[in-house]
Amino acid sequence: MDIRPILSTLRRHKITAWLLILQIALTCAIVCNAVFLIHQRLQRMDIPSGIAEHELLQIQFAYIGDRPDAYAQAQTDLATLRQIAGVQAVALANQLPLSGYAMSNSGIKLRPLQKDNSLEVASYYGENLLPTLGVRLIAGRDFQSGELIDLKTAMPALHSGDMKNLPHTVIVAQAVAARLWPGQNALGKTIYVGNDIPLQVVGVSAPLARPDALQMGAQYSIVYPIRLAATEGGSYVIRTAAEDRQRVLKSALAALKRLDPNRIVLEQRSYDDLRQGFFENDRAMAGMLAAVIVALLIVTALGIAGLASFWVGQRRRTIGVRRALGATRAHILHYFQAENFVLATIGIALGMVLAYGINLLLMLHYELPRLPSAYFPVGALALWMIGQLAVLGPALRAAAVPPVVATRSD
Repeated sequence: MDIRPILSTLRRHKITAWLLILQIALTCAIVCNAVFLIHQRLQRMDIPSGIAEHELLQIQFAYIGDRPDAYAQAQTDLATLRQIAGVQAVALANQLPLSGYAMSNSGIKLRPLQKDNSLEVASYYGENLLPTLGVRLIAGRDFQSGELIDLKTAMPALHSGDMKNLPHTVIVAQAVAARLWPGQNALGKTIYVGNDIPLQVVGVSAPLARPDALQMGAQYSIVYPIRLAATEGGSYVIRTAAEDRQRVLKSALAALKRLDPNRIVLEQRSYDDLRQGFFENDRAMAGMLAAVIVALLIVTALGIAGLASFWVGQRRRTIGVRRALGATRAHILHYFQAENFVLATIGIALGMVLAYGINLLLMLHYELPRLPSAYFPVGALALWMIGQLAVLGPALRAAAVPPVVATRSD
């Protein structure tokens, strides 16, 4: 179809044409970036924790006042929980993957007296922790009983420099080993933490996510051979079959309450609930962005349909003349569709430039990655389709204008 008549008509309606073009451009720019942000949120929600998520329960308590028997109480609690039918493993952990803010972090150095840390990692500790979480060792071994140190012993030794009462071994996640010793065997290597405390790597675990896994280095974590007491802010982690979780949770709470009725329950949930809570903001953001996209597309479609209807009303006599001169209904229909395609194409071209500029601002202020070029043709196709559907109704009404309209006087 010859587009010269279309361009001639649009030049006579410059303001309305440019308003529609700008609307399409803004919609294209916002939709491309919003879809990209939704994709980023969905990717974040797919972060693997590295643990047996559907088999875990968390029970967290608080206590009032000091408890001199805290370590003995913890061992009694763990022994009691192991006796519950369906319980496969139990541990007292300082924190869990994807649990939120990381309460324990460590700076790792590769040599003593090193000025800056080579890596910042999340620190996990708790007796029998990795088997309970379902984390697989891909190299080396788990901690031996003689390597475990109570936290109440390790903390004073940490400040006094008493190496005898500090850990001497460590298990590192696969991502840490790959980052610190690329292409090498990490077993037997030495890292330094704190005041140059040497720790020998005795095991390398499969990926283990950080509690704050949305930060950089989502899989950077290590495990210390440290035993917790029941009052040190940790959580009892129970591993059981997925179908037994509710029953085991109820039995575990009752058993722990019998041992100490003065406990204050802070958390009692499955790990699935923990993970769902961790990504609650991401789901809300993705939903809000999806609603914005739908609203923008609807408004744009209504704008296209409204302008097309207005132009049909303005051009009824012209349409009638064209019909009288031999134009068919199909010719009139294709004319309005082509006109909309031209407007949409100009708007989409401007929108892509604007989308790129918005992405640069987001990269600068929010550390987002560059908008992939694949989003541009997807956005263009979506707007072309919406434009053609929106103009279809007015175009059909224009095609239905009879030739006799050309003979009527205003």
